[in-house]
Amino acid sequence: MKKLALLALVAALATSCSDDETSIPQEDLQLATPALHMRVSTASGESPFTGVLTVMPCQPESSIYFGNYVNHRLTPFYGYYMVKDGEFYESSSNRELLLPMGDYNMIYWGTPKYEEPIYSNPAVREPSYSIGGDLSQQAFSLLKMSNDTTYYPVYDLVHAVQNVNIGTDELVASLQRVVAGIKVSVKNQEGSALSSNIESVVIGITGIARELDFYTGQPQGDACTVAFPLVRSVDGTEMTNGTVMLFPSYGNPEFQMSIKLKNGTVKHFKQTLKSPLVANTKLTLNLTVGDIFTGDVSGDFTMEDWKEDNENIDVPIIE
Repeated sequence: MKKLALLALVAALATSCSDDETSIPQEDLQLATPALHMRVSTASGESPFTGVLTVMPCQPESSIYFGNYVNHRLTPFYGYYMVKDGEFYESSSNRELLLPMGDYNMIYWGTPKYEEPIYSNPAVREPSYSIGGDLSQQAFSLLKMSNDTTYYPVYDLVHAVQNVNIGTDELVASLQRVVAGIKVSVKNQEGSALSSNIESVVIGITGIARELDFYTGQPQGDACTVAFPLVRSVDGTEMTNGTVMLFPSYGNPEFQMSIKLKNGTVKHFKQTLKSPLVANTKLTLNLTVGDIFTGDVSGDFTMEDWKEDNENIDVPIIE
């Protein structure tokens, strides 16, 4: 399996655990390692999960973190699995759960492997973990860009909570995607190469939740603007991005586009989308631009949004 860019997330998560450990000899307890079977729910149904999965054992019917036995001690280091087709496979990166037999409430977070291109530089602020800590008070949160008011896109994240009995049950869960995806494509009206006067194109999406509650996976916190650049295609006819992952929006977000020309001029376009960005949905925006890149004349955009019945919207650049 090819390398996952999203591994950076879970690798970073390991460093956010606190250092507290409880020295309870492993041999004094009946410890067990459960088997694991995972699926991902999508709009079109379910499919076996492939990617990186983390598992946080909590006390029964609660969000109080129990921990995991590592090197004969109870530690805050959660279970960490490389998973393919719903089953974990042997890897030096794996850190399996080893727990006393009994009931637990498991919190799952995963980053699926993606077959199509996705945005290459996601970032997220991770929660912290401590034995006896309440994980419902923790969250994944957006990471702010340096010297800016905007935030980075996030990883593709799936989530589930499940009560299990270690010793009798396997870890079997249907993971739900808790982020939305957006893909933007900008082309000329005639399908010809975009103007060489374009230096850069940056997209902004407003109204995005700052956090996801770690226990429930629900959006919370202030509304923020997430920004990301578009990249010119090899043949120069399109500027686009791999699918960008965002936390869900509060209401209908505003789509913003800033086009910087080589002469220093910046053109702006904005349009409120007709639907919120909700978890487990992917929105594709196809924008067609006119001859707006020479001089200071205004131009028109035609925006097709497959989520909006392919409505065409002609809006002049106003700044």
